[in-house]
Amino acid sequence: MSHSSDYKLLKTIIMFTCGFAAAFGAFRGVRPQKVVERREILYYNKTLLYERMCGMPMKTHDFYFDLPPELIAQTPIPRRDASRLLVLDKETGATEHRHFFDLPEYLRPGDCLILNNSRVLPARLLGHRVPGGGVCEILLLIDRGSNVWECLVRPGKKLRTGAKVTFGDGELTAEIAEELPDGNRLVRFSYEGIFLEVLDWLGKMPLPPYIKEELQDRERYQTVYSKVNGSAAAPTAGLHFTPELLERVQQMGVKVGYVTLHVGLGTFRPVKEEEITDHAMHSEYCVIPQETADLINETKRSGGRVICVGTTSCRTVESQAAEDGTMRASAGWTDIFIYPGYRFKVMDALVTNFHLPESTLIMLVSALAGREHVLSAYKEAVEQRYRFFSFGDAMFIH
Repeated sequence: MSHSSDYKLLKTIIMFTCGFAAAFGAFRGVRPQKVVERREILYYNKTLLYERMCGMPMKTHDFYFDLPPELIAQTPIPRRDASRLLVLDKETGATEHRHFFDLPEYLRPGDCLILNNSRVLPARLLGHRVPGGGVCEILLLIDRGSNVWECLVRPGKKLRTGAKVTFGDGELTAEIAEELPDGNRLVRFSYEGIFLEVLDWLGKMPLPPYIKEELQDRERYQTVYSKVNGSAAAPTAGLHFTPELLERVQQMGVKVGYVTLHVGLGTFRPVKEEEITDHAMHSEYCVIPQETADLINETKRSGGRVICVGTTSCRTVESQAAEDGTMRASAGWTDIFIYPGYRFKVMDALVTNFHLPESTLIMLVSALAGREHVLSAYKEAVEQRYRFFSFGDAMFIH
């Protein structure tokens, strides 16, 4: 029997078990909420059951889909919230086709939106080697302190330990301090004044590799609520929000809270391993303020939904939550890898963009809505000519 047919057979068995559990619970007088909780445990762990029963872990190619290159959005549309919105019911797989400005129709008073307020640094620096004058590129990744950054460099063969680079008219210079085992470099920068101001003058936005066109307005690769500098890529699900839309949802009784996760370039790193559990997840720094922790806890107590805007917000709250789903103020590095079989402790619904085939991000959304539902929705999005990836359209999974 094939991997696919095994999976479908087991899914049928599990769904029958879920239905039987609900009916038996109702007969015994078990409260509906308890029945739902038990059903969710079975639903979210069906992949783990599959692995244990069949001895066949999920493969990376299980998350592949065909995407015509012309559907990869190269530029943002003029109005942020005019992007299309594919609404997906995570339980049934039913879809609706709307626009992002329709999102409030799917929110309820008592819900809370959790947004990532990280701001993208203009972290791409184009310079020249000294001496020689050869063109080179340095991409800032992580601030290691004392004017030293962990960076990607190009060409790597020319930028060994001790190599020097100058940018602009010499306002910024750099020296390669150390070569790291993964090929990254520790780079020590020299400048006068404030580094972020120098970077704002000389740096370019580090757009993803699948975007080939130059960005005319760099603020279009920032969310309207971005505040804390530190990301090498935008938390793109939030690009669809306008100040007016945020005000509108708050006026209807939806609370808004902020976390910070500085997005690294690991978010674009492909999964090369055949089995998804062999993939080594990248680490990113995140912060949950006390007021956001309190908001999430109160929302849960009151029966509202925690709706994460973007996979970065999701990974932040899920990595920092206690096993019972309660939150507290925290800060630190996370390398959480969410894929089918994961049981969410905090997040109930997700606003997200469309993700790359075989990426950790499509695995995350499949953990929430089920792989078959997600791939079916993606197939529909391709047929309906949705725009994909960073500057593309959005999904609301609830």
